[in-house]
Amino acid sequence: MFKKLATALVIASAVTTVQLPLSFDVNAAEAKQEKKKRPTQLVGPSVGKKVQKAFELYSADDIDGALVILLDIDASKEYDKAYVNRFIAVMYATKGNQEDKAISYLSQAVEADILNESDHGEAIKLLADLQMQTKKYEDALKNYAAWIEFTGKEDAGTYVKIAQAQYELRRLDKMVEPADKAIALYGDKPNQNPYILKLTSYYERKMYKEGVGVLETVLQLFPENKQWWTQLGMFYLLVEDYEKALQTLDMAYKQNFLEKESELKTLASLYQSNGVPYKAARLLEKHINSGEIKRDDQTLSSLANAFHAAQHIDLAAKYYGEVAKLTNEAQHWRKQGMLLKQDEQFKGSIVALNKALDKDVKNKGSIYMSLAESHFYLGQYKQAHVEIKRAMQDPKSRKAARSWKSFIEDTARRKGVAI
Repeated sequence: MFKKLATALVIASAVTTVQLPLSFDVNAAEAKQEKKKRPTQLVGPSVGKKVQKAFELYSADDIDGALVILLDIDASKEYDKAYVNRFIAVMYATKGNQEDKAISYLSQAVEADILNESDHGEAIKLLADLQMQTKKYEDALKNYAAWIEFTGKEDAGTYVKIAQAQYELRRLDKMVEPADKAIALYGDKPNQNPYILKLTSYYERKMYKEGVGVLETVLQLFPENKQWWTQLGMFYLLVEDYEKALQTLDMAYKQNFLEKESELKTLASLYQSNGVPYKAARLLEKHINSGEIKRDDQTLSSLANAFHAAQHIDLAAKYYGEVAKLTNEAQHWRKQGMLLKQDEQFKGSIVALNKALDKDVKNKGSIYMSLAESHFYLGQYKQAHVEIKRAMQDPKSRKAARSWKSFIEDTARRKGVAI
């Protein structure tokens, strides 16, 4: 906040004022007087010389030396006191880590209410800025308001700070008005900060629809900023506009704006829920293989489900097998076995289904039925007959198993196979 150049300009202005001759241009003074409500004053000659010396030391990067001179000034006039206090405050602010001292001296300068108009206005604003830095938000708000009232000026940066102070005080509903004023004052050179504050206000108050409006606007202004694409997509989710959420995140993905694992997973989920599971599967597969999405049982299950929904049975079976190896859980061996049977990979199906049985899977009857089918289509009628009799022991599969038992026996008889 207190760059050296800016500080130098403030102090140089002060010193210039000290050095002005008493017989300066009368017409110029009268013109200024028409704009100002208070007369222009000058510090006394003695104080002015010391201020000049302090400024010379500051210019030589000797801030401590400048402060020694300024703190030693024993001004008798009220204007001189206020002027020196302001100067000391600027020095402490420039040093850094001396905000409390700067605030103390600056408060005295402002309370005296005697500085020249431009100096007084700058002092009020600097005081407010220092109070923001030290988290004295109520005081900062009072002084920003005082600066606006005193100077009759407005600027976008000040309204951004006002909105930020209201946020820090958790007065979320009072953030929007100053943010809007900042947006208006930035004009044809928009700045993202007031939009961020406005969006924060709506989000934390769960006013998601209003947040969508902010994001739709800001995305048009700053389309190169990837965060606005992802946030708009997420806000569409919050208002349950899944089609627009998909469109937005899909466009963001095509611009390589989606980098987080959670963002990629969200897009995959939207593909699947919007009826394009194959895109979901390919996206997950690509980013799991690249390491951008963690290769664990949950993501692999999602990948397998997506390929299953897209009717790519062989790939679904492949990834259910990976999940099964990771977890060694019966349900995943079963899913793989069933899909392998559906894809007519009967040998693999038998292996997977037997592993499911080893893990004490539920609803064993249907697994015995599937094992019987796999053995049957491999021409292994004796094994098929064994499995179908097991299936008949489960009430849920008994009826279907009876039909298959007769079919297996008849086929084996025709083939001359003893079972």
